[in-house]
Amino acid sequence: MITTSIFRSLAVLALVFATTFSRAADDERPNFILFITDDISYDDIGCYGNSFVKTPHLDAMAERGIRFNNAYLTTSSCSPSRCSLITGRYPHNTGAPELHTTLPKDQPLFPKTLRDSGYYTALSGKHHMGKNADPAFELISKGKGPGKEEDWVKILEERPKEKPFFLWFASTDAHRDWQYDDTAPRYDPAEIDVPPFLFDGAKTRDDLADYYHEVSRTDSYMGKLVEEVKRQGIEKNTYIIYMADNGRPFPRSKARLYDSGIKTPFLMACPSKIEPAVTDSIISAIDIGPTILDIAGVEKIDERHQGVSFASILKNPKASVRGVAFAEHNWHVYQAHERMVRTGDWLFIRNNQPQLQNLSMESDASFPAGEELWAEEAKGNLKAEQRDVFQKPRSAQELFNVSEDPRQLTNVAKLPEHAEVLKKMNALLDRWTEETADSIPDNPSKDRQSVNGKKDKSWKHGELPGESKGAASVNASGPVLIE
Repeated sequence: MITTSIFRSLAVLALVFATTFSRAADDERPNFILFITDDISYDDIGCYGNSFVKTPHLDAMAERGIRFNNAYLTTSSCSPSRCSLITGRYPHNTGAPELHTTLPKDQPLFPKTLRDSGYYTALSGKHHMGKNADPAFELISKGKGPGKEEDWVKILEERPKEKPFFLWFASTDAHRDWQYDDTAPRYDPAEIDVPPFLFDGAKTRDDLADYYHEVSRTDSYMGKLVEEVKRQGIEKNTYIIYMADNGRPFPRSKARLYDSGIKTPFLMACPSKIEPAVTDSIISAIDIGPTILDIAGVEKIDERHQGVSFASILKNPKASVRGVAFAEHNWHVYQAHERMVRTGDWLFIRNNQPQLQNLSMESDASFPAGEELWAEEAKGNLKAEQRDVFQKPRSAQELFNVSEDPRQLTNVAKLPEHAEVLKKMNALLDRWTEETADSIPDNPSKDRQSVNGKKDKSWKHGELPGESKGAASVNASGPVLIE
């Protein structure tokens, strides 16, 4: 017969064993750090071919991990891009497709799924998704310092050690207005390679030099995070991701659907799990959440996520999980309704409001590079490729052969030899529009301000894209793999 004391002892041993086993299982579950920067174009990082900017920690990360050459955002606008990322849904399907719209209450949140499955989750830095995203995180910090990165190492140090973790670290670098400190180098404006679509003048060069300081600051904090991960001895079980929410805050970049706005730098490293590689496989921002859930071993992934896991690419860089990426440009201070489809060699943009000038606050006269661009336009000094934001009306359709025209400066939509490609791209966009319930609003959000930066204080959002068709409750993803 088992006495009461022996029974209790056995029960205690069983509980200790179960707890130990549970913690061992948790210890085997991978950790994740998602470093999402603000307003950085993919080609403003050293490992993506920029020989001017200093990003040694990111370059080293690319050497030991995987660099994605074809990672695309779903929009080039701060808050809708982040809402799309956290839900794994296209902006018009989140119910928050325009700048400064709040994520509705009933949308899926992939970090919340991680939290429910036993992960410690935290957000520090830029939030910009609204209070309905808060349940995804156990800890929410506004961040510290000029780029909001200064409490990240402390959060990593003080995390609960008995749980795997997911940390959403969101800098305000490199968002205007510029701020400086000694964690990153200052650059000589005279040495900068100015993109051909910007005016090469003193104000633009100074503006770019200050921007690059903030780009390099993100690099310095990546170095601090990697150092801390190594110090804790968890490097081999921690996936680190570096990306941006949209392109650089300059004319023809942020809020636009060219690569300068919609293609993100995307680096991912975990020494024991990812072999050093470069991949040309296409991924979308809506794929990031499903991929993290897949790697974390979450068995039940919310069917409302429209993205697909690209975990197979981490094992085989030549693997393909999608053949096409879609993106949208909605109201971002100025009225807009553009849609993009991207395949391997082709970029197609449909402008549903070609009568409008394609503007954002970053391309009007609000900031130095834009101010100089508008001043030189008035003097008649701009080259054809620098006059993009002044086109009115614009082309309703833009088609670019990206392999021959990597900066998308020559629209070939009207050339007869590309008629078949144009037809296929239109068909892909038509199918995506129908399946995801996208729409062109009858009463859209109008311009909030004039080109000199003066705001209309009585401005309000109008009808949202997809709102008339109930897109926020539609889960279809549109085309993913194509013939």
